[in-house]
Amino acid sequence: MYDLIVFLPLLGALIAGLFGRQIGHRNSEYVTTTLLSISCALAWIGFFRVGLGHGEEHKFILVPVANWFSVGELQVDWSLRIDTLTSVMLIVVTTVSTIVHSYSFGYMHDDPHRSRFFSYLSLFTFAMLMLVTSDNLVQMFFGWEGVGLASYLLIGFWYQRPTANAAAIKAFVVNRVGDFGFSLGIFLVFALTHSVSFEAVFAAMPAVVGHTYHAFGLDADAVTLACLLLFMGAMGKSAQFLLHTWLPDAMEGPTPVSALIHAATMVTAGVFMVARLSPIFELSPAAETFVIVIGGTTCFFAATIGLVQNDIKRVIAYSTCSQLGYMFVALGCGGYAVGIFHLFTHAFFKALLFLGAGSVIHAVGGEQDMRKMGGLRTKIPYTYWFMVIGSLALVGFPFTAGYYSKDAIIEVAYASSRGGAAYGWLTTTIAAGLTSFYSFRLLFMTFYGESRAVAAHEETNHNTHHEPSASHGAGSQHPGHEEETVSADVHTAGSAAARGHHGDDHAAGNLNDGAAASAHDAHGHDAHGHGAHGHGGEPHESPPIMLGPLVPLAFGAIFAGLLFHHLFIGSGMESFWGESLFYGAANHVIEDRENDPWFVGQLPLLMLIAGFVVAYYLYIARPGTAERWAEANRPLYRFLLNKWYFDELYDLVFVRPAFWLGRLFWHGGDEAIINRFGPDGVASSVLVTTDRVVKLQSGYVYQYAFVMMMGIAVIITYFLVWGAR
Repeated sequence: MYDLIVFLPLLGALIAGLFGRQIGHRNSEYVTTTLLSISCALAWIGFFRVGLGHGEEHKFILVPVANWFSVGELQVDWSLRIDTLTSVMLIVVTTVSTIVHSYSFGYMHDDPHRSRFFSYLSLFTFAMLMLVTSDNLVQMFFGWEGVGLASYLLIGFWYQRPTANAAAIKAFVVNRVGDFGFSLGIFLVFALTHSVSFEAVFAAMPAVVGHTYHAFGLDADAVTLACLLLFMGAMGKSAQFLLHTWLPDAMEGPTPVSALIHAATMVTAGVFMVARLSPIFELSPAAETFVIVIGGTTCFFAATIGLVQNDIKRVIAYSTCSQLGYMFVALGCGGYAVGIFHLFTHAFFKALLFLGAGSVIHAVGGEQDMRKMGGLRTKIPYTYWFMVIGSLALVGFPFTAGYYSKDAIIEVAYASSRGGAAYGWLTTTIAAGLTSFYSFRLLFMTFYGESRAVAAHEETNHNTHHEPSASHGAGSQHPGHEEETVSADVHTAGSAAARGHHGDDHAAGNLNDGAAASAHDAHGHDAHGHGAHGHGGEPHESPPIMLGPLVPLAFGAIFAGLLFHHLFIGSGMESFWGESLFYGAANHVIEDRENDPWFVGQLPLLMLIAGFVVAYYLYIARPGTAERWAEANRPLYRFLLNKWYFDELYDLVFVRPAFWLGRLFWHGGDEAIINRFGPDGVASSVLVTTDRVVKLQSGYVYQYAFVMMMGIAVIITYFLVWGAR
């Protein structure tokens, strides 16, 4: 059964990818979705069998597949490790992927490359399943890199768009930075334990505690160094602070890709990896402190950026960064079950928000700028309620999924005595208020008030010659600033290009006098496959094929926390998790959270209310106040709008020096030295000389006889004159 869960998506990817043209787009969709649905059903069966089963034979299952390779001491077997942690990840990956496949039936229905799209989706799912079922570090790295490759293909799916290509390359390169650290961590673990198998590594690591390892000119604690290197991979894959810059640009991919990769699966790979390696991280308090600090910083700074973003998908993207920070704070504090619980609930409401945003974008003809929306509550009521449900779960509204998992993280951070836990508690608490603000801001700007579509288009045309220089977009060598106008929340000055990125699912997303513009790619097709829709430009509800998949996500966003919290972090936790998560003898942080002061449990709700009140005041009660606040605090506003200037900083520190070095080797090395003395120097001289020598080969006998006589004369003269000496 577990073999089928993992390999059915691969079979679907191969069928759609290799035979898509022969069987047609529709059959490719049916094949990949059907096989994945079977995998999903089996994953749920496995979840109840493993998670709710009793006895060692149910809690841990090892499914041998094949011997991969053996080199000296290194022996790597291909096996599927099935325990409670794996079963949780299996249902998250297969459920969200199945829903995204179904949603894409409608979203991509006119795209001329649907077979390739569905093949990529299934390939990504297979790689993710290989990652979460791995029984050793090398197998995990295989799935890790497979996920990176598939994400590159999906983000750059519309390869005719330079911004999509640049975003895909950026995601690939930034992840390679983290993966370099991850690979070094694997090497170090093998050097310390002489194995890469989880069971052998976990058994050998306690003996390494207290030992040092000489690296980078320093004698570092061996376990801490290994944990930090492994966590570097998690920072890249899960878009944590300093390696986060790829995630917002990845919104250039189709919206279903955003929901699959950047909400529920790929970005959670780092969280899963730290939880899987909990027996190692438990041995290094310093590494766990680092995890807390990075997670808390990511949680806070991503939330601040989300406050002022105007692209509906980018708001949700920065929300993803922030929520991943929550998960790492929980892991660093030792609350591994709490972190995985939030991963589980987050998958439902964040996928719901992304797919709901796709429905909004579909409704308004491809527009993504929330300043050009408004009044959609009555035009697309089903989408509105789905977005409300997702947003309430995200902010932790009482008894929704986020209420049980996110609040538990804040409580664990307060209860933990580990270094940095106080910082983690402070940042997560503040981020709760920021999350509430930007979530309700998204709802108010998109669905309330009057429609700003026509006014937005007219003002854009009016200000065409007055806007500041547009940024260069995702594909530029120089990361330009975001749109610098401070009227970012209510006015609509500037086009999508001036925002530094194009509309996600259409090349141009402006609404032209109420008529939805039909954006086309290089093939003459609508970028996300919908065409002009034929609705006369009036916002319209998405078809049932797109709304139907949102129903189970909405159900999970409401009830997942209520139904599963007693298993994940409640009274049934010990029986549920078994040995899949490791807790040291002194780690009782999940139980200790029950002793937190009363105000710790009330603070998240107070922050939720505060964020709602401020958003309501700015966008409903006193429209225009946000613009005045932005004008009064222009430096801070621009700092947040330009994402703390990380892109500009990295461009200055890394990108420009790399280009300078490349030009130096190109012009100074390749052209000035190699070409000058090679093809243009010695090689050219040889060619010239041989051209002249070849002319001596005339074919006339008398010329050859003359040359022979001259040679004989020279030889005789030499012996007559110099021979006697």
